[in-house]
Amino acid sequence: MATGLEGRSVVVTGAGSGIGRATALAFAAEGARVLIADLNAEGAQAVVKEIEQAGGAAVAVTGDLSEQSVVDEVAATAVERFGGIDVLVNNAGIMDRMSALADVSDAEWERVIRVNLTAPFLLTRAVLPHMLAAGRGAIVSTASEAGLRGSAAGAAYTASKHGVVGLTKSLAVMYRGRGIRANAIAPGGTKTAIAVEAEQGAHGPTTLGPHFVNLGRLAEPEEQAAAIVFLASDAASNINGVILPVDDGWAAV
Repeated sequence: MATGLEGRSVVVTGAGSGIGRATALAFAAEGARVLIADLNAEGAQAVVKEIEQAGGAAVAVTGDLSEQSVVDEVAATAVERFGGIDVLVNNAGIMDRMSALADVSDAEWERVIRVNLTAPFLLTRAVLPHMLAAGRGAIVSTASEAGLRGSAAGAAYTASKHGVVGLTKSLAVMYRGRGIRANAIAPGGTKTAIAVEAEQGAHGPTTLGPHFVNLGRLAEPEEQAAAIVFLASDAASNINGVILPVDDGWAAV
């Protein structure tokens, strides 16, 4: 089935490693031109080099994506280098400490919400004018199993990913008549470098422990990337507002 991604301009956040890296490489393999956005300059440039060595086109923008100036640079660079923005993948994210609500510090809450929810909001708001002017666009966000239930992470991460789900559904409704589609994946456990620095013996980690028995096998980043590319492609042209679990059936337990 044709993806229609040849020559498209794609922005992928958190693309210096893990799911983001796999997603950037997958889009490039389909002939898309990819902007690699990541906080880690070394990782971002390595992915650009990998894409270019395979004959693709890529550029990197590094910085904190919760800062408006970095978001503006991402949008401006994609338009300048690739002529527009056809696809946005809001993938960058961080974990919390599995903290129960009463144990969440202001710093933990504000950092997780800022990176996981505010940054996708800022980026989406920045790219929408370009998509609307073109009359088309696809936005795919990385939510989480924690966006579908209350037993997959701590209070801050769970709230942030429920927010991503709500943002995705609102986008789908508000802009479906103007050529914009918005969907999200909800990954289960995946082999990435993101670590959970839980405080052992705290109420949150102790309570959540039993719920991970039915987690299923850990996914490869490429399995998550394949779902993202599909949702962004023409093959999913009538799929809008969907939160797709990619979790080996964990959501069905």
